[in-house]
Amino acid sequence: MAVTLVLSSLVVLVILYLFLTKNYKYWQKRGIPCPDGILPGVGHFWEVAIQKITLSEYCCKIYNAYRDRSMVGIYNFMTPALMVREPELVKTVLQTSFTNFHENGMKIDPKLDPLLANNPFFTYGEKWMTGRKRLTYAFSSMRLKILLETVKQVCQIFDGYLDKKIEKAGKVELELKELFSRFTSQVVSSAGFGVDGLSFNEEKEKDSFYAMGKSFLDSTVLNNIIFTLVFFIPALGRIFKIRFLPKKVDHFFRTIIADVMEQRRKEATPRNDFLQLMTDLERMEGNKFDLEILTSHAVSFFVDGYETSSAVLSFVGFQLASNPKVQEKLREEVMSVLNKYDGVITYEALKDMTYMDQVINESMRSIPILGFLNKMCTEETELRGSDGLVCRVERGMHIMIPISGLQGDPQYWENPKEFDPDRFGPDRKHNIEKFTFLPFGEGPRICVGMRMAQLQIKACLASLLRKYSMELSPKTQLPLKMISSTFMAQVKGGLWSIIRPI
Repeated sequence: MAVTLVLSSLVVLVILYLFLTKNYKYWQKRGIPCPDGILPGVGHFWEVAIQKITLSEYCCKIYNAYRDRSMVGIYNFMTPALMVREPELVKTVLQTSFTNFHENGMKIDPKLDPLLANNPFFTYGEKWMTGRKRLTYAFSSMRLKILLETVKQVCQIFDGYLDKKIEKAGKVELELKELFSRFTSQVVSSAGFGVDGLSFNEEKEKDSFYAMGKSFLDSTVLNNIIFTLVFFIPALGRIFKIRFLPKKVDHFFRTIIADVMEQRRKEATPRNDFLQLMTDLERMEGNKFDLEILTSHAVSFFVDGYETSSAVLSFVGFQLASNPKVQEKLREEVMSVLNKYDGVITYEALKDMTYMDQVINESMRSIPILGFLNKMCTEETELRGSDGLVCRVERGMHIMIPISGLQGDPQYWENPKEFDPDRFGPDRKHNIEKFTFLPFGEGPRICVGMRMAQLQIKACLASLLRKYSMELSPKTQLPLKMISSTFMAQVKGGLWSIIRPI
């Protein structure tokens, strides 16, 4: 009996091993370089799975290990994936052969996450084209000027919040991601839905948009497990019916939008926020009013406007606190430009703050919020590298683009570890090789909310720098170490700054 049991166990283990490693000769057969250290069922993602390093750091590690190769084959758990290293191949995937790679690799199950299903990041085909046209109109220059009026009101609340914090001791020590998350969540609630997000009201914080964002976008063990299952092991996610948007958050947005729309039916004067615009566009296109679709648009606006913009602001704040000369130069530009516009933050004033653009770009280059892109091949095609490597890319294969590797490569950037906003200045920016700087992606699927993100980031920085100075707090742990379980860049221990009035 014991012998039979042992033999049966061995047979099961062998079958399991063969199943878990069935694809692990894929790249060898095709002559594409592939790193060693493949583990059954996990592929090359062991360090990512045990949260030793971030996925962005892993992509950067492979990028740097194969400097003489145009592409590298890896195994995303059991599935072969291709990393493209050369800017020309990146251009092919994102732009030249867009029709062959028009889908993002991350998917959302509409049955589990109906409110995220219409986010342009997850849609494709006709649905993506329709959504993109709407959002392109929503973020036109004319619309942004209107939305800026609401952003400016949030800037005033932001100033009041800091003034109150500072008045007792003459300074305040704050964690920058938390501070700027309050700002972006308030912008989203006001400019998006025309409601008070309560994000600066600490007494009512548990009911705020800020708290709602933290509940599912902050780096917690549970949130990171959910994210991994939803986006990287979707088969398991579907088995366990894991949803990215928790039921509590789903209910929160459905309730808010239903209440807002009910109130607006009673109002004679139309609003100028994102929600009103989406409603008008639905009607203009002859679509029947659908509260679920409208709520889905609202969730997309919240997710896209809250997290990435606050992360960018926190790293820009860190760089300014770490580089006082850059901070002073930027403050001088802010004050000089605002003087021309009678001290008012206008659309044109923000556009004139060109050194601010340089600072933001250099911050996004040196610490990318998203260190990789994941595209999917939708039609079989061939990729050819300058080193002679040729890969026949099959339909369904995932293509990894290592943003952090490209943006930190000394082949394309002089002294890449140095924080130097002048590399994006008028005299040098033309030397930047195309497709080596990808903070918003590139090609037809470049982030459609880019201009809105830039608007709120610049307005926030202008409002901050005209009144306050920042210095790095000893609470910030240097050198920065990223939380290994997060999808987007987040720092262990936080980014702390001491803020004083100037």
